[in-house]
Amino acid sequence: MSEFKLAASLEGHVDDVRSVVFPRPDLVVSASRDATVRRWKLLTPSPPRYECSVSSHGSAFINAVAYIPPFSTFKDGLIVSGGKNTMIEVREPEKPHGENAERLLMGHAHNVCALDVSVEGDYIVSGSWDGTARVWSIGKWDCESILEGHEGSVWGVLAYDKETIITACADKTIRIFTPSGKLLQTIEGNTDVVRAVCRIPKGHASRAEFASASNDGIIRLWQLKGRQVGELLGHESFIYSLVSLPNGDLVSSGEDRTVRIWRGSECIQTITHPAISVWGVAVCTQNGDIASGSSDRIVRVFSRDIMRQAEPQAIQAFEDAVKSSSIPQQQVGDVNKEKLPGPEFLVQKSGTREGQVAMIREADGSVTAHQWSQGSQQWMNVGTVVDAVGSSGKKIDYLGKEYDYVFDVDIEEGKPPLKLPYNLSQNPYEAATKFINDNELPIGYLDQVANFITTNTQGTSIGQSSQSQAAAPPGADPWGSESRYRPGDSSSTTARPAAIKARLLPQTQYLSIKSANLKTIQKKIVELNEQLLLEGAKDIALNSEGIATLQSLFKYLEQSPAANSKSSPAPSSCLNLVMNIVTKWPPSQRLPGLDLLRLLAAVTPSTSQYRSIDGDSVVEILEKSKIFADKDRSNNIMLAIRTFANLFDNEEGRRLVNDKFELIHCLVKISSSETANRNLTIAITTLYINYAVLFTSTSNSGLSSSIDRSLAVLGDLITIISSADDPETIYRGLVATGTLLTLGEELQMAAKEVYNIDSVMKEAERRSKEARLTSVIAEINGLLK
Repeated sequence: MSEFKLAASLEGHVDDVRSVVFPRPDLVVSASRDATVRRWKLLTPSPPRYECSVSSHGSAFINAVAYIPPFSTFKDGLIVSGGKNTMIEVREPEKPHGENAERLLMGHAHNVCALDVSVEGDYIVSGSWDGTARVWSIGKWDCESILEGHEGSVWGVLAYDKETIITACADKTIRIFTPSGKLLQTIEGNTDVVRAVCRIPKGHASRAEFASASNDGIIRLWQLKGRQVGELLGHESFIYSLVSLPNGDLVSSGEDRTVRIWRGSECIQTITHPAISVWGVAVCTQNGDIASGSSDRIVRVFSRDIMRQAEPQAIQAFEDAVKSSSIPQQQVGDVNKEKLPGPEFLVQKSGTREGQVAMIREADGSVTAHQWSQGSQQWMNVGTVVDAVGSSGKKIDYLGKEYDYVFDVDIEEGKPPLKLPYNLSQNPYEAATKFINDNELPIGYLDQVANFITTNTQGTSIGQSSQSQAAAPPGADPWGSESRYRPGDSSSTTARPAAIKARLLPQTQYLSIKSANLKTIQKKIVELNEQLLLEGAKDIALNSEGIATLQSLFKYLEQSPAANSKSSPAPSSCLNLVMNIVTKWPPSQRLPGLDLLRLLAAVTPSTSQYRSIDGDSVVEILEKSKIFADKDRSNNIMLAIRTFANLFDNEEGRRLVNDKFELIHCLVKISSSETANRNLTIAITTLYINYAVLFTSTSNSGLSSSIDRSLAVLGDLITIISSADDPETIYRGLVATGTLLTLGEELQMAAKEVYNIDSVMKEAERRSKEARLTSVIAEINGLLK
């Protein structure tokens, strides 16, 4: 049988894809930490192309999704999802996300992390961090029973048949219940947290009836009476998801970046992803295709059928992305470079098993990892091993990963400190580069950040432990609300920067977001332009002259920041080209154009001076493009708001955003209501920091218009701080608020008496106990006394 190959890469989520379901060949459903559930509907079968739409948009992470097949009341079936807000939402697939769900199932006391639907379609079973599983009747929508007795989070649930439910628990056990809640059996034998369980079709060589996956990297095969009849070895880290194919093969995914296909007791194919974690995998039972969801925010579909596979260039792009990815050395153990074979090994030696990894010392001294493919009988490059050594010390959880340190970094006086995660196993310059890219800082900060890391980790040994925090309460999960679970680790370290922090308020410097991967943006625009030409949209696509202009624009942007000054304005033809992409291309294809506009706003005053043939500035142009009304494409909105923020970087831009304050403020309010897009809320609070700096500057602070505008912005900021869960959003919102309050008594009285800022700050501090939040809140309290 042929191997699985990429069929489609589905991009749209803005955070980790935590769960996927593949109910029929023309529909994939995904759930993400970006608080959305998305439908991916097949438009063309060969090559597969999908249309994305948002099914559900909540206010917190969504971790699990399932599908109820069609029945008499709901002819298209129902999508079931659950997550951090503890509720389970039941919704028709085609219903707009703004409309009410069919049902909200409430009862869990903590994050819902697992869902399954019975084969007969008569009940749902859910698992939660509250240490229980619950059974919900379909149609009545009542909680029929609570499956109790677990001593940890219930990570996996399986509605095995009409009379049997299986649960996987963080207490290292598997339990078998009846749907009425009676415990039939407790199965021990796992050495670590059990993360997933799946049904095994009849006829499996092992005679197993179900399988479990664990944090110890082992898939175990079981009979219902509790007897273990086999083990599948091959994963090199935690296994997060496990499903079965119609032909009896098993499919698993995990923290080692792979999806693995198992036949009998052997791994027959390994699909490495260009991501840190492959959180979920699903199977379409009708055609045997599989879907995966991973930490790089992409849903991928794979097929064995050549007619359902992607075009060769798309498959090659996926393989190239895997090759170019970096592998932390702690994933592969200590490596002695001097003893590694050279590239000749790859042609002289064959692998002995599917997924076997060989380390190769390249001519330039780097170490690359190569994985053996039994199907193609060759070694596949799966990435470069970063120059590091594994750490066994206690870690700090930060945004889904664990680190030895998470520093508060003061880039420069007057700017808010940012989070800098660092492992002792990392090269300081690699960590600094990633920090700069993640926070979109000027590359000129590289040496400063790298030196900061070196200074604050001198004398620290790899594996060094620090003081631990209190243990998590029973039933809670050490993984936390934002981090990956690490077995037995409910401790963390507290890193102390060497420097003493300056006062934070008032903010005195404008913030801009200038860094970008120019080659990626250019490549994407060219790809989308070719797509427009193929679709016959020659009237809006770039012609050969436009492509030449595009190339000159990227050359301009590649110059040093000093070159892009008033003496070197961007050519008007370049701005015309960008405006064409932003306003005339289909909304789904405008993202790279908006990214270019965001960069141009910061590096040249030409953007602020630009006027359309109708006399519109960049602000009116973005308004008329309808970007802010299209809430399903929040990344477009985010880049438009980043453009506004970057306009503050030069005097002409500051004049423009001051003149257009009312329009910009209106557009931000329209776009920010009920958003869960972290990048969007950070963009908004960054924009408001810049307005706060503008309003409190010497030339503006006494103007009545500045007071009125500051009051309007203050109201928005209080709303954002009150509803946000993301610490960075809260922090930037507080910095902007504190800066505005330095304008004097009128703002301070409004904050206390109209917006009840005391309780807002107390609640924000309760939600996020970061030291930097405590510091800025203390300074705000000082202003209010």
